[in-house]
Amino acid sequence: MKRDSRLSNVLHALLHMAEMEGPATSESLAQAMQTNPVVVRRLMAGLRYAGFVTSAKGHGGGWVLSCPLADITLRDIHEALGAPTLLAISNRVESPGCVVEQSVNAALSDAFAAAEEVLLARLGQVTLAQLSADFHQRMVAGGHSHKDFSHEQL
Repeated sequence: MKRDSRLSNVLHALLHMAEMEGPATSESLAQAMQTNPVVVRRLMAGLRYAGFVTSAKGHGGGWVLSCPLADITLRDIHEALGAPTLLAISNRVESPGCVVEQSVNAALSDAFAAAEEVLLARLGQVTLAQLSADFHQRMVAGGHSHKDFSHEQL
């Protein structure tokens, strides 16, 4: 099963955007995310609807953050992306009448729900400002200055 990396990709893009002087085009974000600009526009649409980014068309246009990084949690971004499934494992559903399958599925469903609850709570505790501070700390620890920032160094 292919893993869903939309949350990670969008967080990556948002941190790049926070470092930029002006708007980021879908093309430049797609390059950083190693995807297609159409994918970026779809992802950003949910963020725009949630009020985290705005966009402008035309020459000099693109995507910009529309609120402080401290006001946005990882959970907020997850929800703006449509709250995709967090766990890649699921129950067997081939024999719904089988009491063994019912028992196993009940136990697993409880465990999956508990794990998702913990993960969502943790995502709600981490802000983009915290990620940005960690990123900057890693840059300095790696011997780079703020002016050295580029995608290739990350």
